Amino acid sequence: MLITGANRGIGRALAERAAKGGARVAGTHRGAAAPVVAGVEWLSLEVTEPASHRALAARLAGRPIGLLVCNAGIYRDEHDRLDDGFPAEVWAETLAVNVTGVFLSIQSLLPNIRAAGGKIAIIASQMGSDTKAPGGSYIYRASKAAALNLGRNLATDLRGEGIAVGIYHPGWVRTEMGGAGADISEEEAAAGLLQRFAHLSVATTGCFECWDGRAHPF
Repeated sequence: MLITGANRGIGRALAERAAKGGARVAGTHRGAAAPVVAGVEWLSLEVTEPASHRALAARLAGRPIGLLVCNAGIYRDEHDRLDDGFPAEVWAETLAVNVTGVFLSIQSLLPNIRAAGGKIAIIASQMGSDTKAPGGSYIYRASKAAALNLGRNLATDLRGEGIAVGIYHPGWVRTEMGGAGADISEEEAAAGLLQRFAHLSVATTGCFECWDGRAHPF
């Protein structure tokens, strides 16, 4: 299993829980300093940089990856106002991380996934659903809607190879991004998501599910 953005938040909770359960886990982080988590191999990756993806792919060449979890993401516009917020540079940064970064991660590691007959999990959000439109957070919502669309189309293209793609809402989680008032802990989210990943198959490819197993409307 390889988890992008595993150095904090939900990604770190996933890595810790999976490693404790006996899985072979690799996690990516930004910059030079890797966290220390028992049983987790740390790999450097800047998800917005094609050269970084090429370097990671070269390092992992020939190594099967049974599950790629695309978790790395940012949320920069939570408190922006329509009248004067949502600057172009935040649009560019958010889409680069939350959409292009997901695609490049999958594209660069697809040979490893194919070698394992593996599967792909994309951590999206209910905020990307067409059924959830309470306003605000335009940039983040648009990026997660794009990630959801990306996952659905990848599921179509990879189904014939036996590679399943699932898209997941992790819940409103008490992380730096989710805030202290969120509904569930990182550990609860990680436990539920790992169960969802285990149940992902070609029969359910293209699914959009919540951390607790409920199907989420698109």
